[in-house]
Amino acid sequence: MKIMVTGGMGFVGSHLCESLLKENHNLIILTKSFKKKPNVEHIKTKIKQEKIDITNFPKLGKSIEKNKPDVLIHLAGQTSHSKSFENPMYDIDVNAKSTLFMLQKIKELNLKCRFVLGSTFIVIGKPESLPVNEKSICNPTTIYGANRLVSEYYCKIFNQVYGLDTLIFRITNSFGPREQIIKNKNAINYLIYEAFKGNKVNIYNNGNFYRDLIYISDVITGIKTIIKKGKKGNLYWISSNKKTWFHQLGSWLTQFSDVKIKYVNPPVYTQKVDVGNFVVNNSKLKSLGWKPKVSVKDGIKKTLEYFEDSNLK
Repeated sequence: MKIMVTGGMGFVGSHLCESLLKENHNLIILTKSFKKKPNVEHIKTKIKQEKIDITNFPKLGKSIEKNKPDVLIHLAGQTSHSKSFENPMYDIDVNAKSTLFMLQKIKELNLKCRFVLGSTFIVIGKPESLPVNEKSICNPTTIYGANRLVSEYYCKIFNQVYGLDTLIFRITNSFGPREQIIKNKNAINYLIYEAFKGNKVNIYNNGNFYRDLIYISDVITGIKTIIKKGKKGNLYWISSNKKTWFHQLGSWLTQFSDVKIKYVNPPVYTQKVDVGNFVVNNSKLKSLGWKPKVSVKDGIKKTLEYFEDSNLK
């Protein structure tokens, strides 16, 4: 198949492209810049790369029309909730309008294209009940979460009204090699990296809260299962369905590194937007034959090994 991936050089995108190539798919990667080029250096001769900012709608439209993909996987966007408050109008363009534009373009061109939207657990906000599932009420606490949720509704509407083959997946807290090491981008990877360097790591509320953490390889097998077996118009959660308490996370980090854990109170901003305890029922995706295989503890080890092998100190 001819598969187009927006954000194909990113954390999830690069791992996904690497895996899809093993099945001999024809891959086109769209990327805003080549800063993350090292993520795909080992597969660069097997993929087509196009430098396109997904907010440049004329250029994006021409690429879709030229390439006519069988599958379009939309992973690109701004994933920082704090930046969504700093520049909310851009966040609308990159996290909502881009999705609407691509759906409209597929409709206009009458493409037989499966459109797969990558979304996030952030759309839920603070859960009304746990575990979360595909029917849980969404009350996002950030502009980023609201715009991702809007993108999901665009997919549902284009499926219901025009019959487009759309799918949505939401990922819980994913982590692993190649993720950016930025404090407000991916907290788990940031904590693991700080532990790798032997720095002090701050964990909020004495670690007495839990999240649903999932290692990147399980995310990738989940996405591929959805692409192959997902029922059009549907939403699927990619999660471990396990609670990882942050005091346990801190214990593992001290076990595997020279990190010093400090338990602190969260800042006011975090208290306002944080989703709190979070765990997801992943039975819908499991019904398609998928299951996660890497434990959080083993995933931490693998990520630390990656930092060591990459000489990132």
